[in-house]
Amino acid sequence: MTVEQTQGNVANMYQYDQGNIPAVATDNNTINKAVNETDRFNDEPVDNIGYQSFRFNGLDIFWVAVEGSGIESTADFAGKTVYPIQPGFGTRLLTEEVMRVAGMWEEVDIINVNTSDIPGAIEEGRVDAVAVYGSNRVELTGWAKQIDARNDVYLVDVADNFKQAIEEVGGARLAEIEPYGWNQEVTKVTDSIVSWNLDLQCLLSPEVPADAAHELARISHEHGETIREADQTYADHSDPADMATAVIPEHPVHPGVAEFYKEQDVWDDSWTVGDEA
Repeated sequence: MTVEQTQGNVANMYQYDQGNIPAVATDNNTINKAVNETDRFNDEPVDNIGYQSFRFNGLDIFWVAVEGSGIESTADFAGKTVYPIQPGFGTRLLTEEVMRVAGMWEEVDIINVNTSDIPGAIEEGRVDAVAVYGSNRVELTGWAKQIDARNDVYLVDVADNFKQAIEEVGGARLAEIEPYGWNQEVTKVTDSIVSWNLDLQCLLSPEVPADAAHELARISHEHGETIREADQTYADHSDPADMATAVIPEHPVHPGVAEFYKEQDVWDDSWTVGDEA
């Protein structure tokens, strides 16, 4: 196996479609849009989409409000200036979609800056609420850590209409979790994070031998501690059921990974197995 750096999750779908890479990492929201030919895949569809494997990470996306904003809930966002993450990020695409489904997008003022510039924008009083994220309930992303170091922020309550929107958006997974990664106290309004989780997984070509895909799944299951020595945010696969939480029922699973799931008694008969090459 060799690893190549690319331009991101959406770009990976086109790289795979063009036959440049036999396996790609991407996110479930992007896969859903590619399968259903929506958003940018409506204008630029892909003919080839690799088979699913297993979830290797998840981005916990959630709201924080800036001290002095007067915000306690997403119901208070109307008329406020909101940062829904940097344009072009997969996390931004998902956040924007959830906001639109919740009927929030047209009610707020959007600030579009790079993630590196958002701590300064908060300091200048140009932002009221920010969508941030961490990886796999382990640590915050680097720019969220900068917000934590330079700005006073706190978690906000998430209204029912926003929770419902999370559940309606394909590729988003509603989760309620404990705060993590913050050096400041962020629980003055609520003690928990309501996240629209963005699951990440690899798509494998039918040309990838079933034995190789099965071995990849086995290694991830049996040697996760070794993998996390390189990346502490890599998902814990000691329970094989956690590997399968990101499977999209409408899209096939790679035959080798499907066989692994069946051996581990975590296969769901509503899923489909991809054809071998």
